[in-house]
Amino acid sequence: MSKKNGNEALSRRAFLASAATVGVSAIAAPAFAQSAIDTLINAPRRGNWDDQFDAKAASRTASAVVSNTPILGPQSLASAQQAVMQYQQIAAAGGWPEVNPGDQKLQLGVSHPAVQALRQRLAITGDLPREAGMSSAFDSYVDGAVKRFQARHGLPSDGVLGEFTLKAMNIPADVRLQQLNTNIIRLQTFPEDLGRRHVMVNIPAAYVEAVEDGTVATRHTAVVGRLSRPTHLVNSKIYEVILNPYWTSPRSIVEKDIMPLMRKDPTYLEKNAIRLIDGKGNEVAPETIDWNGEAPNLMFRQDPGKTNAMASTKINFYNKNGEYMHDTPQQGLFNKLMRFESSGCVRVQNVRDLSNWLLRETPGWNRQQMEQVIASGVNTPVKLATEVPVYFVYISAWGMPDGIVQFRDDIYQMDGNAELALDTTAGMEQPVQ
Repeated sequence: MSKKNGNEALSRRAFLASAATVGVSAIAAPAFAQSAIDTLINAPRRGNWDDQFDAKAASRTASAVVSNTPILGPQSLASAQQAVMQYQQIAAAGGWPEVNPGDQKLQLGVSHPAVQALRQRLAITGDLPREAGMSSAFDSYVDGAVKRFQARHGLPSDGVLGEFTLKAMNIPADVRLQQLNTNIIRLQTFPEDLGRRHVMVNIPAAYVEAVEDGTVATRHTAVVGRLSRPTHLVNSKIYEVILNPYWTSPRSIVEKDIMPLMRKDPTYLEKNAIRLIDGKGNEVAPETIDWNGEAPNLMFRQDPGKTNAMASTKINFYNKNGEYMHDTPQQGLFNKLMRFESSGCVRVQNVRDLSNWLLRETPGWNRQQMEQVIASGVNTPVKLATEVPVYFVYISAWGMPDGIVQFRDDIYQMDGNAELALDTTAGMEQPVQ
């Protein structure tokens, strides 16, 4: 899907088309970052505790980062080039200061010298209003700016400088510029016409967009493949939604997980509604199997229901890797910072909303009908009347028409710089103690 060799020369030519404009902008680059800092320093009575700043307005700066403009679309390349120009200017002006709070936990209400560097850092990338001043106080201006920064980097918008927020904040400007340039090459590999209705799964962002007529109709948090079992890049079509799907255990799980569990608890299969099926389609009784020996050459198939690994829904698309999108009974996974832990398939939050959107142009299917079938527990495959294009992509940095620039952890280490793999898969975001 990457078509890297064939497109690299093309992308260089396309990007050089804007080189003259970039060059002119770079001449004024030193003034760009410096003017932000100068404005902060000279702002009267800003950043002090007697300011009557609306904290609710500050928190809304994080939600302002969300857009109905899809990552992939007619404006994608121009927006990415605009972001490159912005970061060229920042890098040419010397980048941004490192934020190093030491053992101090930086959050709303704290006063600390490191907050001044934090203010400079956030002002240079437009997260902090220039009129906020250069106080050492972590006030509501800074709180809103940190939340906006976190939202732009796919981190929990809590306003606290935890481990991964600091890591993302201290990546140098020239490295971020490199990341944007790498992703411009990726963006140029996609066709101009993605389809009137299509689905995009952005792996490093771990979310799904359903796009219709150039606008995001519905967006979903996702869980994607871990580094050792990555989700593959795909350009395909969704052809089927299965309500109340069966789940068939891969051989690896049978050998590594189910066999040891059956030795400990002979009722494990029964408790989890897993049946043994032979090559002729006949059910085999678990008590006839020697669970201390080798794994039997049988299908381990889980019935539909609440305990099913795919819960209510499976979404099939053509691919050679046997991957699919699906529901999950483990809804708490979507609240994690770490959402790179599947074996390649993609778990989708609020998957029924996505399924309803997919089936909307299939006669006889509406939300009520879909919910009735799910409630019945009956396995029901539904072929889409019109197959919907789906794109599994790896876009770790992108721009938006409104000038917002987004970055994500380079989870699969494909961006060419170890600094961009922040290792957010190692655990949860923890405040610096």
